[in-house]
Amino acid sequence: MTALPSLSDLADEYEFLDSEERYRLLIDLGRKLEEMPDALKTDATKVRGCSASVWVYPTTLPDGRLHFLADSNAAITKGVVALVLAAVQDKPAAEVAEMDVAGALAPFDLTRELSSNRTQGIPNMIALVRDTAARLAA
Repeated sequence: MTALPSLSDLADEYEFLDSEERYRLLIDLGRKLEEMPDALKTDATKVRGCSASVWVYPTTLPDGRLHFLADSNAAITKGVVALVLAAVQDKPAAEVAEMDVAGALAPFDLTRELSSNRTQGIPNMIALVRDTAARLAA
């Protein structure tokens, strides 16, 4: 399993790239997601509102931190999924439940960089992650 880079490291790199290079960075980031078994790609783990298929499956590490498995059938969308996870991966559930994930992603200005089809599901994915964290933190 390759750990995702920190969101701040990604933002530092992203800032200096042109649009085409930003696409490549997102695609490469998506490739760093650990493989999600096909058995977990079900209707129950599917994120609603995404134009591409996106699945997110929450797990907890032995010490109680959240760890998500995720996948998408579209390369750039998978990179966006990885970007969201870079903000929350392996953090305590209580911290994720309180986190402003959309604010953490603001430096990437995804709505300017990507088509609305590629970004429309981001709020739903953020809500799923935060709701899961809130439920597990309670």
